[in-house]
Amino acid sequence: MQSHQQHQPEQTHQPRPAKPPSAVVRDALGVGVAVGLSGFAFGVTAVGSGLSLLQTCALSLLVFTGASQFALVGALAAGGNPFTAAAGAFFLGTRNAFYGLRLSGLLGLRAAVKPFAAHWVIDETSAVTLVQPDRRSARLGFAVTGLTLYLLWNLTTFAGAKGAGALGDRAAWGLDAAGPAVFVALLAPLLTSAVERFAAGLAVVLLLMSLPLLPAGVPVLVAALAAPAVLYAEGRRARTRTADRPETGVDTHVRGNSAGEVDAR
Repeated sequence: MQSHQQHQPEQTHQPRPAKPPSAVVRDALGVGVAVGLSGFAFGVTAVGSGLSLLQTCALSLLVFTGASQFALVGALAAGGNPFTAAAGAFFLGTRNAFYGLRLSGLLGLRAAVKPFAAHWVIDETSAVTLVQPDRRSARLGFAVTGLTLYLLWNLTTFAGAKGAGALGDRAAWGLDAAGPAVFVALLAPLLTSAVERFAAGLAVVLLLMSLPLLPAGVPVLVAALAAPAVLYAEGRRARTRTADRPETGVDTHVRGNSAGEVDAR
């Protein structure tokens, strides 16, 4: 009996098509301008929390990570301890270190350039860089987003801090919610799996539960515990599934009978 083999075409990973530089610049400028303008809200909020114009501008120049800056001034405005507020801001800022690990290999920058590029490793630059199809586009997206956002964020921070007094009752404008709202809008589309959505939901629950009980700045640290807790639970569940999986290595004996049939047992 002649057997016929059907050859399946080999499936290979097709690289993403190259992206024209104009499209990369357009996307990078869009993100940089949209987020950079929220520096105005930070300037107003920082001055309202008791910081001076110089301190406010120094935060944007030297820290340059919006979520951490808003967390710091928000905790100070609520009467929190400066050290606790700084700890919460620092904890939020550590996520940029993980972005840096991913972007370092992707961008392939020279050692002399990396310390300067590290200052621009934030949520927005990472988001634009990681979706690019090649290193050239990734470098362009990172540079344009970083430069646009850094310049606009600092200019609008200065404008917001300088004009804070002219706004009257700053709480009535609700500008303190602008920064966190932008951060949530950037984060929400990235929650693609059930585990990620559960971790985010647990963080919200922990935050709301601890707000009336703990000093300002501490609830942010408590909410951050959601991530390691969910990762630990998911790891335990994966190990349990592996342990409960039945053995697949079963010995099979094949023999032919008198009728030429094949029996397997």
